[in-house]
Amino acid sequence: MTVRTASVSVQPAAAASLNATDRGRLLSGAHHDPHALLGAHPVPGGVVFRALRPYAQAVAVVIDGTRTRLDDIGDGLFSRVLPLDAIPEYTLSVTYDGTDSEVQDPYRFLPALGELDLHLIGEGRHEELWTALGAHPMTHEGVLGTRFTVWAPNAQGVRVCGDFCHWDGNTGFPMRSLGSSGVWELFLPGIGEGTLYKFDITRSDGTRTLRADPMARRTEVPPATASIVTESSHVWGDAEWMAGQAAQHTVHEAPFSVYEVHLASWRPGLTYRQLAEQLPAYIGDLGFTHVQFMPVAEHPFGGSWGYQITGFYAPTARLGTPDDFKYLVDALHQAGIGVLMDWVPAHFPRDDWALAEFDGRPLYEHEDPLRAAHPDWGTLEFDYGRREVRNFLVANAVYWCEEFHIDGLRVDAVASMLYLDYSREPGQWVPNEHGGRENLDAVAFLQEMNATVYRRNPGVVTIAEESTAWDGVTRATSDGGLGFGLKWNMGWMHDSLEYMQREPIHRQYHHNEMTFSMVYAYSENYVLPISHDEVVHGKRSLVSKMPGDWWQQRANTRAYLGFMWAHPGKQLLFMGQEFAQGAEWSEAHGPDWWLLDPAYGAEPDHRGIRDLVRDLNTLYAREPALWQRDTDPTGFTWIAGDAAEDNVFAFLRHDADGTPLLAVSNFSPAVRHGYRLGVPEDIPAWHEILNTDAARYGGSNVLNQDPVKPEPHPTHGRPTSIQLTLPPLATLWLRPA
Repeated sequence: MTVRTASVSVQPAAAASLNATDRGRLLSGAHHDPHALLGAHPVPGGVVFRALRPYAQAVAVVIDGTRTRLDDIGDGLFSRVLPLDAIPEYTLSVTYDGTDSEVQDPYRFLPALGELDLHLIGEGRHEELWTALGAHPMTHEGVLGTRFTVWAPNAQGVRVCGDFCHWDGNTGFPMRSLGSSGVWELFLPGIGEGTLYKFDITRSDGTRTLRADPMARRTEVPPATASIVTESSHVWGDAEWMAGQAAQHTVHEAPFSVYEVHLASWRPGLTYRQLAEQLPAYIGDLGFTHVQFMPVAEHPFGGSWGYQITGFYAPTARLGTPDDFKYLVDALHQAGIGVLMDWVPAHFPRDDWALAEFDGRPLYEHEDPLRAAHPDWGTLEFDYGRREVRNFLVANAVYWCEEFHIDGLRVDAVASMLYLDYSREPGQWVPNEHGGRENLDAVAFLQEMNATVYRRNPGVVTIAEESTAWDGVTRATSDGGLGFGLKWNMGWMHDSLEYMQREPIHRQYHHNEMTFSMVYAYSENYVLPISHDEVVHGKRSLVSKMPGDWWQQRANTRAYLGFMWAHPGKQLLFMGQEFAQGAEWSEAHGPDWWLLDPAYGAEPDHRGIRDLVRDLNTLYAREPALWQRDTDPTGFTWIAGDAAEDNVFAFLRHDADGTPLLAVSNFSPAVRHGYRLGVPEDIPAWHEILNTDAARYGGSNVLNQDPVKPEPHPTHGRPTSIQLTLPPLATLWLRPA
């Protein structure tokens, strides 16, 4: 473009100047409407052009190739009135260090956020909030750039700053407040993918704070904290999987076996894309139906394992970009593996660049300091009663399901949300309006979240980590429940591990620890979790919890896994336990994969247990009796639930047609020959399909190799019975031959 310098008459300087109040507020970053001052505006005698460009040597307005220099009126402000009848199309020519750059003026554009978006945000009902707030590359009024929006209702002013202004807040770009919504907006031309940014917020007391974007969809790698403008280019290849999930409404009646993974330490050093080359194959080989990621959202401290989140909408940058994470999910889906992830709406850390007192006052946290402070973790609890905060979290749950094709959310620390007195002493909490200890705001939030997720994504499952006896965790919201699909059975986990850690000679006195779970097994839809929480902080790994020598520890582990897979409920096993890792898990080095190397004597010690887990999953998927009636009491029958002196448990599982599977566990180190169990009389023979004592698993190979035929010998209240050889510390599965 050929630019000509024009010589034009101008109006008096007063028309181009600003009054002292507006000028002061604009320069201090405390003006709610910078677009009313900057840009081009009709005035008596023409059009005034104003620009705020600190450190610029000169600024000119370019109209139809003609360049007209603006007057420097101090403090980085440039202004001039041109004798024009209407506001023209124009650009700015800005001179820094003798170099001219022609740029679009951000203050000539209308708002890039619509009235419907603002209405929904104000109502707390914007289910796709991530499309309205944050940084979004777009074409606006024919110009490429990025729209920045942020909710900061208590701010006097907000400026966008970043690498494009050398992180100098004074050279950042002031945003405009959009009415009473509390939302600030600015379209910045020329800004796009990969730009680093934050919001420079002027608090109500005039002080300033530099904050990462709460809605950032990409962040810098910690410990750096900037937000990054991002735009997805990933092309999904999992259409077949997603179509199947959309039609799936019966997770309770389907196989559901979960491998829990801490992505950063599964194989330390791997990126999302490198994980995509290894993780699907490993999980697929072991036969798990789902993988569950410990929290993926961005978090500043790796030692928190992701449970103290600062970037709720951004996959952690430690392992790659958001599109890289999508690539991993896509690869798992194409391998036929569902993807669950931990979701943490219970609290957030106090970092002064993140959510805490975001705009100068409590915003995401409760205004009452007693309600805001989480007593256990030194973090802050969300204010679930504030509609915008509730919207932030509900939309976040939807976001992971729809933008990243996540198949399920395991919601962390639900109990800490439900109770006002959670970990609090008398005097540290205030009862609800009915005088109770229930956090009614949190209850309403969880119900809204579950109802919204299931309405929009029927194939998704939500799972509660809820450690109390709260009634109706997995009951439908329409019936007054919280609306979760599944709940972790913390009682089963605690009781069964307590039993297994005892010496076999003492187990007879604690028999009920293994049977009590069936008293309440159908009160909720359960997952049986042996999670990361059970193999850290001195609790020891699963195999190391077991009594006896190394052989007995492994035998106990095998027997326990066989019992767990047969018990009503879904299964979850944390990485490393599938091959009997002896050491506690550490996020610093992850599983001890070397234990699977034959050079270290891995076979059958560790490979044997991994082979067992593979066979458990394979048989589990093949046997509908183990999952089809998981939430139906008619799907389970005790055969021997009271054989305490023998340390034996025997029960039947039934599929939808009534076909049974017999599971027998002997938690004694003694071989029991001719052990008689009552069985249904209409089964001509039983065939052993699993024996955790098999030699290939590292056992002593005490098997029932031939079909076992019932005899007319009444036992356990049944007219027919069978005699089995029960291996030491082992679980058997038998089905009709």
